[in-house]
Amino acid sequence: MDKAIYFVIASVCVLALAYRFYGIFFVRKVLAADDREITPSHQFKDGKNYVPTKKWVNAGQHFAAIAAAGPLVGPVLAAQFGYLPGFLWLLVGCVIGGAVHDTVVLFASMKHQGKSLSEVAKAEMGTVAGWSTGLAMLFIITITMAGLSIVVVHALERNAWGTFAVFMTIPIAIALGLYERYFGSTKWGTYLGVGAIMVSIAIGPHLQGTAVGEWLTLNKTTVSWLLPTYAFFATALPVWMLLTPRGYLSSFMKIGVFAALVIGVVFINPTIQFPALTDFIAGGGPILKGPVWPFISITIACGAISGFHAFIGSGTTPKLVDKWSDIRPVAFGGMLAECLVAVMALIAATSLHPADYFAINSSPETFATLGMQVVDLPQLSQEMGIDLYGRTGGAVTLAVGMTYIFTKISWFADLAAYFFQFVIMFEAVFILSAVDSGTRVSRYLIQDLLGDLIPPMKRLDSPVAGVVASVIACVLWGYLLLSGDISSVWALFGVSNQLMASVGLMIGATIVLRLAKKPLYALTCLVPLAYLFVTVNYAGYWMVANVYLNAGTKGYSLFNASITIVMMVLGLVILFASLKRWSVLWKARSASAAIPPALVSGAA
Repeated sequence: MDKAIYFVIASVCVLALAYRFYGIFFVRKVLAADDREITPSHQFKDGKNYVPTKKWVNAGQHFAAIAAAGPLVGPVLAAQFGYLPGFLWLLVGCVIGGAVHDTVVLFASMKHQGKSLSEVAKAEMGTVAGWSTGLAMLFIITITMAGLSIVVVHALERNAWGTFAVFMTIPIAIALGLYERYFGSTKWGTYLGVGAIMVSIAIGPHLQGTAVGEWLTLNKTTVSWLLPTYAFFATALPVWMLLTPRGYLSSFMKIGVFAALVIGVVFINPTIQFPALTDFIAGGGPILKGPVWPFISITIACGAISGFHAFIGSGTTPKLVDKWSDIRPVAFGGMLAECLVAVMALIAATSLHPADYFAINSSPETFATLGMQVVDLPQLSQEMGIDLYGRTGGAVTLAVGMTYIFTKISWFADLAAYFFQFVIMFEAVFILSAVDSGTRVSRYLIQDLLGDLIPPMKRLDSPVAGVVASVIACVLWGYLLLSGDISSVWALFGVSNQLMASVGLMIGATIVLRLAKKPLYALTCLVPLAYLFVTVNYAGYWMVANVYLNAGTKGYSLFNASITIVMMVLGLVILFASLKRWSVLWKARSASAAIPPALVSGAA
């Protein structure tokens, strides 16, 4: 199976069957979703937050929110192990774990009036579990910002063209926000905004050799300082001025790149040059130091199962669902669609020659120890007008892989550099849009937590409170960004993200045990939970013992070790609270058919 089309066909068949059969079973039988029951969007309809929305419109916004850079970058990094581990984990993890997780979290939030996961945990499992979940959410959102930002750093360092194009999206987005604010029409603003972005890409190559080009050729440290600085202003400014218009413009690039991925893989049908398994499945790889298990499951999160989706599934989306049956296309279907995107990204990476892939994703010194000789990379560097060696992080590899696929078309050679920079800009802008929103969420969480000690900090309309919380949020993930590399930071992101997914499954199992007709239906959540919880805790232990507390490694960091340990402890606290609650629910089922979400028999 060395042609990409076979992977696409196999994926589409598995995902379609899962949606048709397992999706219906899970929503109708396990969750017993009943359209006769009123949804929060109708019950609390206010025209602002709670708005009944058509299922396919809601499915579109939900997919756009969950399909961030994770399904693009994770599979690229995991290609180190070969195409088979990533491909199998994507399909199995998505169907058994991710789709179930996203659906049950959305369902649980809707059962609690569209509230956040921490509030759901508090109602279902007690105050301790709720507080621990809220703290874990702050950890994951902070680490996610660092994990995503480091991808941008490696995409923009020593890349004046890409830096200029990405920088120009800031004034373009602000101009679009002001235009919409004062003229009320988005149509012409959109045309001008998208056109201005295209012009920025076209101007890029003419900067080479100029003073502006030299000024924009930034090193890793400089880019790492600029990103949290930018995030502060994006978080402190009104959402209509930068965050919303930037996300709006990035959606057009998202559609374009996803469409290009599908066209390239399906119609050009590249050859997969990677082996099924590489020599690094036992560990010691140049990108990920750990073995294929457990690291395949924390490197590929989005696309298989992702705790970050719980922020969306218990945030905006539950307030928009029109009917209970809509959760199948919105949550279950949205996760399957993201899986397909991740498969496409894996194909783009593995269509490169392994030596070219490792030359991009490891430092020149590390690559020299592998005993490999690059094949197409010198020509690709020339065609794209940029030095591709040692650009770790996954973003550049995906852009190179996609461009390489299209170079099979004879006339595409002249457009290769523009297409490469477009994909780079798409990834950077797309990630920065997630950083904008994520940092703002982090700011709100910090204000909420500090507000318990300093009441004025809870005021979201207070400029002083907003600035203080924004500075704290940016400093936290900015420190992680400056102190780590892709192997350590992405692993930290993977551990925190999958711990959050474990928490989502714990809450899901609690909901199912309380409401389902058959208690054995809880296995739909408990089976993926058992695998994920063991996997993520072993991965956390491995990183602490072998990297974060190993002074001889590049990733040595007492700070990262402390964060990992705290998160693992929080996970255990929530697990013990869950076990206690499950015991109460199991005993109560025989005595009562209707078990309230409030604590029973002093559950913790």
